[in-house]
Amino acid sequence: MRLLPLLLIGLTSGVALAQGASAPFTVGGRGFATLQEAVAAIGDGEGTIRIAPGTYRECAVQGAGRIAYVAAEPGKVIFTRVACEGKAVLVLRGRGASVDGIVFSHIEVADGNGAGIRIERGPLSVTNAMFLDSQSGILSAEDSNGTVTVDHSTFSGLGHDPTGNGAHGIYMGRYKSLRVTACRFERGQGGHYVKTRAPYVEILDSSFDDSHGHATNYMIDLSNGAKGRIAGNEFVFGRDKDNHSTLITVAPEGAKNDSSGLVVENNRARLAPGADFKPVFVGNWSGEPLAIRGNILGAGITPTARKW
Repeated sequence: MRLLPLLLIGLTSGVALAQGASAPFTVGGRGFATLQEAVAAIGDGEGTIRIAPGTYRECAVQGAGRIAYVAAEPGKVIFTRVACEGKAVLVLRGRGASVDGIVFSHIEVADGNGAGIRIERGPLSVTNAMFLDSQSGILSAEDSNGTVTVDHSTFSGLGHDPTGNGAHGIYMGRYKSLRVTACRFERGQGGHYVKTRAPYVEILDSSFDDSHGHATNYMIDLSNGAKGRIAGNEFVFGRDKDNHSTLITVAPEGAKNDSSGLVVENNRARLAPGADFKPVFVGNWSGEPLAIRGNILGAGITPTARKW
């Protein structure tokens, strides 16, 4: 089975402000010493914050405007170990945001939901990002008009929550939609790889490698059901599971969204060596007919089961 490669980045043992940069954050050619200062300079307008290579122990809250956070060199801008408002590196509640080429690592907070990105309002687009060894990767509040797209990004070593309440690679509350394309999820440390309450989802051409996961749960959890499409993904079901019953769930916490016609097609799934389970590929609690077709499943995996 071919899995999407994990981008290897040399995380430095020391934490520096940004090697050789007196003003690591720039907006329209104007330099700023901190990320929050750059955010404030844009205010309720629109702008791009270009971030110099380096490892940063800082964070920012965006309360207005539309901002693009862009690594000058993708994969070489690392935010680590600091969260604003006890939430995340980027706390976003402006009119919109995009994130490109940034690494988020080792984000932990007291309530167990420390994230690289906390999206609370407005649309969000994430590209070429990495979320490493933290409690959560991307975590949302609720915005029924908001959309989130995540493309070509890696989620690795996420989900460990010492409070026991649960953290996840991606958790979407009641946003309008979630679209995930060409992403890699691996080495989960608890929780779900993707958990969403959005009424519309697309999860496409991504890999979920649980072979080195620890105490993990579902691969994809559509908690309240959803329309949309889950297609072209590859799944490896690990042997160290907190819940080893199901890979993809539809409305296990109540069918609050319409799931009729949800398409799950052309995916591949197998058990990792030593995983002595007989899981269900798609567990359907919704009471709605789903379109499940063209999936290639390894030995021991049942295609689907109704749960109502």
